[in-house]
Amino acid sequence: MSQAPTTSVREADRRWMSAALALAERGVGRTQPNPSVGCLIVSEGVVVGRGWTQPGGRPHAEAMALAEAGDRARGATAYVTLEPCAHVSPRGPACTDLLIAAGLARVVIAAHDPDPRTDGDGIRRLTVAGIAVTVGVGEAAAIDQQAGFRCRLRLGRPQVTLKLATSLDGRIALASGESRWITGAQARAHAHLERAHHDVILIGRGTLEADDPALDVRLPGLENRAPRPLVASTTLAAIPPALRLSGRATVAPEADPAALLARLGGEGVLRVLVEGGAGLATSLLKADLVDRLLWYTAPVLLGRGRDAVGDLGLARLADAHGRWRRIEDSVLGVDRLAVFARIR
Repeated sequence: MSQAPTTSVREADRRWMSAALALAERGVGRTQPNPSVGCLIVSEGVVVGRGWTQPGGRPHAEAMALAEAGDRARGATAYVTLEPCAHVSPRGPACTDLLIAAGLARVVIAAHDPDPRTDGDGIRRLTVAGIAVTVGVGEAAAIDQQAGFRCRLRLGRPQVTLKLATSLDGRIALASGESRWITGAQARAHAHLERAHHDVILIGRGTLEADDPALDVRLPGLENRAPRPLVASTTLAAIPPALRLSGRATVAPEADPAALLARLGGEGVLRVLVEGGAGLATSLLKADLVDRLLWYTAPVLLGRGRDAVGDLGLARLADAHGRWRRIEDSVLGVDRLAVFARIR
């Protein structure tokens, strides 16, 4: 007789799901259009299979873990960070079918899949097949990890993270334009780690021409994790060949930032990191298109200089309140990082 899903959580389940989430983190920024999912298969307290979504979205985590586990999956428990897909794709089989065929005794799922092609059907099919299903273990962490995927399904666009590195008085550069470096080495290394977790990195034409950035990831072992660079400009036809982004970056000509993000969402992009400059940051904030804000602050005062953000068109001070929630605060060498989430 099939067993209904339960929300009971055991300590062992939390530990194994935490490990599955760590596996999923390996793929964040590389799996578009699919979310990065982690899967562990555990038999009698021993891990017999591990998997995470591979670059480009396939194979899925469950397929990878089951391939490693082989016959040891029979009677075992699978820990999956997202409800297994229930639809057959030209790119691969439904993970629900694979789990049922493998003879698992139990599946523990962190979060439901909001994709209408699955959306509860994976859980239902596992249950009907007689597999015990537990839902909601590590749910908050999983939903946060899958934010880009969920944003694309809900809003038709990627999750947008805006990165700002400023002085204590909110300047991104001296009046002359000099900006390297406001923050120290540890803050810059953290910013490179953020790059490695995004599909696209977006800058404006002003930043391209003033800084000639490489927009790569300069961290040992992560050099191949650089996101696709994109330059937002309505006037630039192509990246000048003398600049470092020539041959790597493309130009986004949309005047409306919402149209640009909708196009990227249609292409399957899940996570966009915006790194400059003030004009682009202002347009995105003014259009309420920023979901996450990384604010690196250096212990320096620049006085007269270039502002991080321009006029947002607020009519009343009250309109500025209640929009952002601080979710993280950390020290990076001499600098501080505050992470904010948009309250929606």
